[in-house]
Amino acid sequence: MNHKDLEEEDLSNLNFLTENKVCELLALCEENKDYAPLIRAIGKVFSDSECLMRSFRTKEQSPDKLRSQRDKKKKEKKSEDKSGASSISKSDTEPSTSKGAEKKDDQSDEDDSDDDEDDKVTVDIDGVRRVYDKILPHEQIEAAIVNALVCMTPNVESELTYHDAYSFDHNYLNLFVIVMENTNLHSPEYLESALPLFCKAMSKLSLPGQARLARLWSEFGMEHILRMMETFQQLITFTVICNDFDNDNLVQDDETVVAAAKCLKIIYFANILAGELDPDQNEEEDDMLIESNDLTLQELLGEEERSPKAPRVDPLEVELGVRASDCRHPLIAFEEFINEPLNEVLEMDKDYVFFKVNAESKFAFMNCPFILNAVTKNQGLYYDNRIRMYSERRITALYSMVEGQQANPYLRLKVRRDHLIDDALIRLEMIALENPSDLKKQLYVEFEGEQGLDEGGVSKEFFQLVVEEMFNPDIGMFTYDDTAKVFWFNPSSLENEGQYTLIGIVLGLAIYNNCILDVHFPMVAYRKLMGKKGTLLDLADSHPALYQSMKEILDYGGDVEKDMMLTFQISQTDLFGNPVTHDLRENGEDIPVTSDNRKEFVSQYADYILNKSVEVQFKAFRRGFHMVTNESPLKYLFRPDEIELLICGSRNLDFHALEESTEYDGGYNKESRVIKDFWETVHTFEEEQKKLFLQFTTGTDRAPVGGLGKLKMIIAKNGSDSDRLPTSHTCFNALLLPEYSTKEALRERLLKAITYAKGFGML
Repeated sequence: MNHKDLEEEDLSNLNFLTENKVCELLALCEENKDYAPLIRAIGKVFSDSECLMRSFRTKEQSPDKLRSQRDKKKKEKKSEDKSGASSISKSDTEPSTSKGAEKKDDQSDEDDSDDDEDDKVTVDIDGVRRVYDKILPHEQIEAAIVNALVCMTPNVESELTYHDAYSFDHNYLNLFVIVMENTNLHSPEYLESALPLFCKAMSKLSLPGQARLARLWSEFGMEHILRMMETFQQLITFTVICNDFDNDNLVQDDETVVAAAKCLKIIYFANILAGELDPDQNEEEDDMLIESNDLTLQELLGEEERSPKAPRVDPLEVELGVRASDCRHPLIAFEEFINEPLNEVLEMDKDYVFFKVNAESKFAFMNCPFILNAVTKNQGLYYDNRIRMYSERRITALYSMVEGQQANPYLRLKVRRDHLIDDALIRLEMIALENPSDLKKQLYVEFEGEQGLDEGGVSKEFFQLVVEEMFNPDIGMFTYDDTAKVFWFNPSSLENEGQYTLIGIVLGLAIYNNCILDVHFPMVAYRKLMGKKGTLLDLADSHPALYQSMKEILDYGGDVEKDMMLTFQISQTDLFGNPVTHDLRENGEDIPVTSDNRKEFVSQYADYILNKSVEVQFKAFRRGFHMVTNESPLKYLFRPDEIELLICGSRNLDFHALEESTEYDGGYNKESRVIKDFWETVHTFEEEQKKLFLQFTTGTDRAPVGGLGKLKMIIAKNGSDSDRLPTSHTCFNALLLPEYSTKEALRERLLKAITYAKGFGML
């Protein structure tokens, strides 16, 4: 074919592209130094959704083969008609279709093939990549692709909006696969025009369509998944930076950002599917949800409740049958999906309302928690907790008016310091039995015989004292690993289930009341709280010495049975040092561990240590935790590592960030001599001294979610120089600091205050 013949060719007959066709056109264009024919071909196919869907098919799915399949089916149909196998007319068997859903014969046959091969790629991916490598360096051709996508995607969006059934839109997946292989999508040319429209179209895919794309892309490898993730992230960042979002112009109302976030969710789940999954290692969930018999506020007022009590579940998770917690190691780190510019402009009070009401007309980024950082999600959780507290207060007031009951709008705990656990346990057990919803009221703690209103500081001290006492090794509820520096449930503990339930309630209340606890659980404890079982990998954190032993068994190159002389019966010691045996299999003592069954032995050993041996203790603990958090979006929003951050706070103590965020009162400012002396002194403290200072000032020695920069400490002047020690109001994170005349005096009195002030000096 020469250039003249190419000019005369009627491109209206070009209904799809193949790699060979593009290479043929490109070669002729390069020979004649005129790219117009290829530009027209690219423009025609990429602007027509049907043409693009039929392009770059694998050999098995090529239009020619599909046409052959169609002819074969027609012959079979005629044969059936002649033999009388079917007396029903074609018009009776084929339903009419709307204009937007009409399909050509070729496309209908493609549909049949797609239905049979639901999860197989029908696009020649390698061929598409080679085509892009050849044509993208030519700016004119790339401009044609941009213009074509701008023309095509609004029609695709319209089709998917009004024909959103899976049976209709699954043919469009080829289109999205082909476009997403373009490695230049992040460039300004696409970001400003084509990509926003493309995302809007892709966001209209049905749930099964999204799931199929996620499964397909999960097989593409890290390089390609990372590129697609960065494409959507760059569109979100580009749009956020180019607009001024505020209370009057919400980012939730920006169609481009919303559509890109929905597309990013598909990549997020593709990334999970491509990672290391353990979907079968799930705990029994029969007691995960604690149902309340109490009427809700809406029911009392005769209104229908707007949101269900049960924790929300992501629909795409359900469709794929996989959860984020099923993936221990995703292909790309979860943190890479967080978009910080979006988090900075997000109005979480508004987003929470959209999330809670679940209105289809308003998008909530809390439905895409992977894109939010821990600080933003914690803010959403804070709103949920506070609104729930307010709702419980209103219900109490309503009961008091209707039934004449005494109003008790708060969860009040009155305890004695020397009987702390007994008092707390009895009171919380009564509440859990009589009215579990009271656990969702705002907590107020009072130490008997002590004055002071609980504005948060007394609760913090209560939590800390409970944790210290119940994790005391002398009590025997938990064992302590000196190597890992973590506690684990003691399988031979003499304490009853109520004690473990109390610890679970305390952890739930700490989250609910925004308090940080000094607890040292391994990550497997939080994974189990989120519904996962402990496995061999978890032993590395909880029982490192045992983990190493198990690894040695798995890696041993010799004769395991002869050299190690192990059986499926294991031995442990109880509280009194007596040996206790357990059969991992029936008659385990008689079953030797061999090279063939060692994997089973190691798996069952880990399962026994982390699950079966502590089943009673952990179920009681989890039950207490869910008494408080059962209706919370906690499990929906946070991963296990983030749950640990919520409960324990951050171990990273950046005192320079604390200095930047601190405010001053009573005559002090950041230029005051005493303040400068103070910070110079604090920055020289050892790590333990910094923890003591935080404990003294805030009631906890950990940084909140987001670090010490989020703490908002206040330093107030408390008189002139004297022998008095500094004091604090832990509920307000306030330090009352006298105006000491020298830095030495300040250091000496501050150290004395933070070292000996437990129970004193903290108001």
